[in-house]
Amino acid sequence: MSKSICFYFQVHQPYRLRTYRFFEIGKKHYYYDDYSNRMIMRRVAEKCYLPMNELLMKQIEKFGDKVKFAFSFSGVVIEQMEQYAPEVLESFQKLVASGQVEVLSETYAHSLASLNNPDEFKRQVTAHKHKMKEVFGVTPKTFRNTELIYSDEIGAAVADMGYNLMLTEGAKHILGWKSPNYMYANAINPKLKVLLRNFKFSDEIAFRFVQDSFKAEDFVNWLNALPEEEEVVNIFMDYETFGEHQSAETGIFDFMEALPEAVLTGSKFKFATPQELAKKLQPVSAVHVPNVLSWSDEERDLTAWLGNPLQDDAYHALYDLNAKVRRIKDEELQQDWTMLQTSDHFYYMCTKWLSDGVVHKYFNHYASPYDAYVNYMNVLTDFADRVTKLSKRKREVQEPVES
Repeated sequence: MSKSICFYFQVHQPYRLRTYRFFEIGKKHYYYDDYSNRMIMRRVAEKCYLPMNELLMKQIEKFGDKVKFAFSFSGVVIEQMEQYAPEVLESFQKLVASGQVEVLSETYAHSLASLNNPDEFKRQVTAHKHKMKEVFGVTPKTFRNTELIYSDEIGAAVADMGYNLMLTEGAKHILGWKSPNYMYANAINPKLKVLLRNFKFSDEIAFRFVQDSFKAEDFVNWLNALPEEEEVVNIFMDYETFGEHQSAETGIFDFMEALPEAVLTGSKFKFATPQELAKKLQPVSAVHVPNVLSWSDEERDLTAWLGNPLQDDAYHALYDLNAKVRRIKDEELQQDWTMLQTSDHFYYMCTKWLSDGVVHKYFNHYASPYDAYVNYMNVLTDFADRVTKLSKRKREVQEPVES
C-alpha cells in the first residue's frame, strides 16, 4: 500500500518593538523597530526564503504533481514581505500558483487569542482568510493554530468556523502508546479531522541535522523502517530552518534537494497536502486533548508564552483591553491591537533555562526576559491610555452634555 508524507512549513516574523522608554508614555505612539524588522526580513529573505523557494520550485518543475507542500503564513509576515521584500512574496505566489502548494489558515497576528478570547480568535482567523485570498487567490480549508496550539475545545471552535482539518503536535503525553502516523478526529466534534506532527522525524531536520549528519537516503531508510500499517508521516517545522537556523554550509539545502527523489524512488511514500489527506484518510480514533498543547519545548505546552508571572501579567493586561478596543473604530489603534497580540512578545519574556533556554535565547533580541517585559509593558501602558481616551471621546460624542 502507498503511504503519505506531508510537509508543512510555518512562515512567520513578528513586528519587533523598538526600545520604548517610560518617559515616552503618553507622548509617542509609534512602537515598532523599523530598522530591525527590515534588516531581519532582508536577512531571512536572502538566507532562507529566496533560495528555498527556488529549490522547491525546481522540484515542482522536475516532478510535477508528485511533490507537494503546505505553508502557513502569518498575516504579519505577509505585511512585512509587502513592505520590505516584495520579491519574496512574488516567489511564494509563484509556488502557490503551481497548484502543488496548499496555503493553511491561522490567526492573523500569530496570536494566543484561541486560549480564552473566542471573539478575537474568530476575528483574526477571518482577517487571515481574507488576506490569503487577497494575496494568493485561495481560501484555506485546513487550520493550523499559532505554534500548533490545540485542545479539544479549540478544535471544536475551529470546526464551528467551517474547517474540516486541523494540524497539531503528536505529543507523547496525549498519544501514550499510539502512533502519530494516522489520521485522528477531534474528541468533541468528530467532523474535524486532526493530523499530528511526527516530532521525531521533524526535529531531526529542524534541530539535529548538523549533530546527526544524515543524508536523504538515511531519512528514507527511517521512513521504510516504520510499521507497514502506518499511513502518514507529518513533517511540520519552521521554514526558517533552511538557511537561517541551519545555515547553507551544513548541507541542509542539499538534503532537501535530494529528498523528493529519494522518497519517490526509494520508498512507498507519496507526497500529499493536508487537504488531500483529509479526503483520502479516515480517522482511526478521536485524539483526546483536555489540556492545551503546542509544539514548543520539551513540555509541549504553553510555558514558552505563559509560564511565569511576567508573561501572565502582560497577557492579562493586554486582553483586559479587549472589550474596549473592539468598540473603537480607529484604524491605527486596531492595527496596534493586532500587532501587540503576536505571541513572540510573550516568548521573549520566558525564563526557562537548560536546553529550552538555549533555544529561547537564540530567538530573543532582548538582553533578558525582564527587559522584554518592561519594554512591552511600557508600550502597553501607552496603548491602554490611548484606548481610555478614545473610549471617553466616543462616549462624549454618543452622549452629548445637555446645555
